[in-house]
Amino acid sequence: MNSGSKATQRISKFAPVAEIFRKIDALAAAVKPQEIALDATLGHVLAADVTAPASLPLQSLALRDGWAVRSELVADAGPYTPVPLVQQTPWVEAGEPLPAGTDAVLAPDAVTISGQNAEALASIAPGEGVLPGSGDIKTGGLLRMSGAYLRAADLAVLRLAGIKKISTRRPKILIVPANARIDRDPVTQFATRTIDVSGGIAQVDSKSSLDVALEDKNSDALIIVGGSGAGRNDKSVLALARVGRVELHGMGIQPGETAALGAVGTRPVLIVPGRFDAALSVLLIVGSRLFARLSGRVEDGLNIPVKLARKIASQVGIAEFVPVERTLEGAVPLASGQLPLSALARADGWILVPAESEGYVAGTTVEMRPLP
Repeated sequence: MNSGSKATQRISKFAPVAEIFRKIDALAAAVKPQEIALDATLGHVLAADVTAPASLPLQSLALRDGWAVRSELVADAGPYTPVPLVQQTPWVEAGEPLPAGTDAVLAPDAVTISGQNAEALASIAPGEGVLPGSGDIKTGGLLRMSGAYLRAADLAVLRLAGIKKISTRRPKILIVPANARIDRDPVTQFATRTIDVSGGIAQVDSKSSLDVALEDKNSDALIIVGGSGAGRNDKSVLALARVGRVELHGMGIQPGETAALGAVGTRPVLIVPGRFDAALSVLLIVGSRLFARLSGRVEDGLNIPVKLARKIASQVGIAEFVPVERTLEGAVPLASGQLPLSALARADGWILVPAESEGYVAGTTVEMRPLP
């Protein structure tokens, strides 16, 4: 304990994950949406459904290079029973409009031509080799739902659909290292990446004091890195209490028990431990919930069902972050409690063991979550 009257950060209890999530849901609301040019929205989160402004294509198109035919006229064609084509058979390139009176595209080698005579050597079903009008998109059709994270493939599809602007959310989150001498440390870099892939914009302030940074009004939320424990130099929770309010200090997750959550005005503040494994755990379990609330992002469905190759023993009352490696035998737990860097380097993902569980026996199917 510090001598004299200096205050020391102390944890009175560990809040369960359900309580932490309730606090986050109460503190964090989706930021105001902005309508911006489509090309500038990669990594943003949609603030409204996107629907097709018009049907595409406007008319039937060839899906492949070949001969445009009327299918019923070649219904009996085969390699030993060629069918003469009584009219000039047009050649079409993939993507070209289908000529009037035709409804299918024969492959290049399905027609033989000798002088002015052409014969079909294969039959074809109506619509084969053809993209019908409105076959890509129908007017008003849903292309991407509100709350979706915008990927490069999404932008390409929306661009092809003729969409120029969309409404998105991208919260600004300020990252403040508690030690002002540290700039771009591994925890700060990981936090930056986690925010980026969650649809936010990460900004780092390693110059200002904690009090000054906490009063910054140009961000939607703050992440303080370090200073969450009971050490003599740990002052992040005290600084938050001085400038804003502390909702909880101490989280029932392992690693990461010393993390704290609070707010300054309407801006949520998450304080993560300075130790990398503990910070990673808090950012992925708690931070991801906070980022999703701010951006309006819905569950992305990236969790992968895996079967455990070995058992996991866990302490009841504490939710546990467990990195796992996928092998031919199944998912192998790599560590628990304190997580060695070697385990994190090998991990293909992680699972969360709930606080009420004593763990899982080998052979149990669990959900593996991706690492950013």
